[in-house]
Amino acid sequence: MAPGEKIKAKIRKNLPVRGPQAPTIKDLMQWYCLNTNTHGCRRIVVSRGRLRRLLWILFTLTAVALILWQCALLVISFYTVSVSIKVHFRKLDFPAVTICNMNPYKRSAVGYLLADLDKETNSALESLYGFSEAKPRERRETRSRSSAWEGTTPRFLNLIPLLVFNKDEKGKARDFFTGRKRKISGNIIHKASNVMHVQDSKKLVGFQLCSNDTSDCATYTFSSGLNAIQEWYKLHYMNIMAQVPLEKKVNMSYSAEELLVTCFFDGVSCDARNFTLFHHPMYGNCYTFNNQENATTLSTSMGGSEYGLQVILYINENEYNPYLVSSTGAKVLIHQQDEYPFIEDVGTEIETAMSTSIGMHLTESFRLSEPYSQCTEDGSDVPVTNIYNAAYSLQICLYSCFQTKMVETCGCAQYSQPLPPAANYCNYQQHPNWMYCYYQLYQAFVQEKLGCQSVCRETCREGRRASLAPLFLSLPQKWLLNVLTWDQGQQINTKLNKTDLAKLLIFYKDLNQRSIVESPANSIEMLLSNFGGQLGLWMSCSVVCVIEIIEVFFIDSLSIIARHQWQKAKEWWARRQAPSSPEVHPRQRGQDNPALDIDDDLPTFTSAMRLPPGPGAQVPGTPPPRYNTLRLERAFSTQLTDTQLPSEP
Repeated sequence: MAPGEKIKAKIRKNLPVRGPQAPTIKDLMQWYCLNTNTHGCRRIVVSRGRLRRLLWILFTLTAVALILWQCALLVISFYTVSVSIKVHFRKLDFPAVTICNMNPYKRSAVGYLLADLDKETNSALESLYGFSEAKPRERRETRSRSSAWEGTTPRFLNLIPLLVFNKDEKGKARDFFTGRKRKISGNIIHKASNVMHVQDSKKLVGFQLCSNDTSDCATYTFSSGLNAIQEWYKLHYMNIMAQVPLEKKVNMSYSAEELLVTCFFDGVSCDARNFTLFHHPMYGNCYTFNNQENATTLSTSMGGSEYGLQVILYINENEYNPYLVSSTGAKVLIHQQDEYPFIEDVGTEIETAMSTSIGMHLTESFRLSEPYSQCTEDGSDVPVTNIYNAAYSLQICLYSCFQTKMVETCGCAQYSQPLPPAANYCNYQQHPNWMYCYYQLYQAFVQEKLGCQSVCRETCREGRRASLAPLFLSLPQKWLLNVLTWDQGQQINTKLNKTDLAKLLIFYKDLNQRSIVESPANSIEMLLSNFGGQLGLWMSCSVVCVIEIIEVFFIDSLSIIARHQWQKAKEWWARRQAPSSPEVHPRQRGQDNPALDIDDDLPTFTSAMRLPPGPGAQVPGTPPPRYNTLRLERAFSTQLTDTQLPSEP
């Protein structure tokens, strides 16, 4: 090796260890502060005086805290959205319109099936209010229809009698029909209005539902006898109609030719062929105009009532079931072509002898999915099977979840909802426990105990047609009724009255399409740019400095800690393997003297040349004093007489 290289090697060997190879974390931090580009950290080391160092420590920590705070705000704001509203004027597709008669089935067609149920209801009305609704003519029609039924006739099983509860007699109730008192056990659920004040009464009307073994029961009471009778009648009605095949139920309801008297759309005449049959369990035959099953979707060319849908409906009040339906008219729902018409929940009622006008505005909303919101695009990521033949929606998800839970718990599906796969509708003959199971499950569903509300999510895209307040007008005079009666003579054989008709107009108020669109408020590029601005503002560093901080404070520091722990482990293992010996106190050496400590200043070339002693060389201790240095040297050749010392003997 050349002489110059030997000198450099000696210098390098004697320099203090710095950087990632530092022996301690203190040395590593000192090296980092001296070599980093972040000015605050360097000033902590090079500043002289404790006050200055303390101030720079406070300034640096404050800057770091501000950077973390600002970066956290930037990350939070990254997941926010900005909303923009766009308005377009164009030719709009007309929505689907579903129309149902409030009365699901004609009373003349189903009277023989509901005869026993109506008889019990009449008895309850006589007991409560002292009047009856039965008519002898209808009873004769009931007997004739019942004899023409092929197969087993659906029966009314009075397994759930109406009960009268007296608040003064707890645990007991009186049967409406037998007058006997019964013991009441289990939970008592009082269905009173939470909005309106209901006058307290000592007597309540209700019914009791029990499981198969009658060990677990639930009692439902109502403040009004009318509500109790309607709910009780509806339960038995659902059980009876669940036993009727679908083909027979379609024939028992209203046909399109019977329901639709006149039809116009966009100034052009239309008829029953433009409507699609949709059988609803609670409303019978419903008909959808401009359904997705049509070859083309109809659109409207202009706004206004003359360019929308105009229909006159034949309600036929004489065929109404007074126990099932409390008002006459029709129910209308405006929806998208691929949406399921939940007409019992969000439908609009139209009255008879009136003209109902509904104006619409089209508004579409587009929301961002995760991570900006919890909406879903098409419901494929929702763990609920869609049992409806329609596009996903929050309401479809909730009802599908409830029906699935009911099939799993009760073994059957509710009659008023679509039939899930591999399931059948509930009835007494096959599922005698279904009413109790249904009410208990529905109570848990309302209280959000089934978990349906937590798994179902809203859709990201939603089209809303905001309807204006319906405008009700009186129908025209008698001459028009005579004309309509003559036109409908082939379908009906009775003279039309104003109370049998209802007119409906549905149209776009204007052709402006309003779109509410969400977009990300920030992008990745903007977020990184804001990060860089905060780092440069508060500590004058860049992304490279951040990488350096990660390397020093995490990688190098952890490696030093791991190296120290490994060294301790090796020493512990060596002490364990070595034989035990008496402890010998080391002798204090000269370099152990605190007075001989070397200065901690940075090494110079001269100090670096102080090579360490060779191996095996003994370091001397404190040398004894040289006494010969205390002797006086003779400065003069002759000594004075009075200063001479006497000679020693």
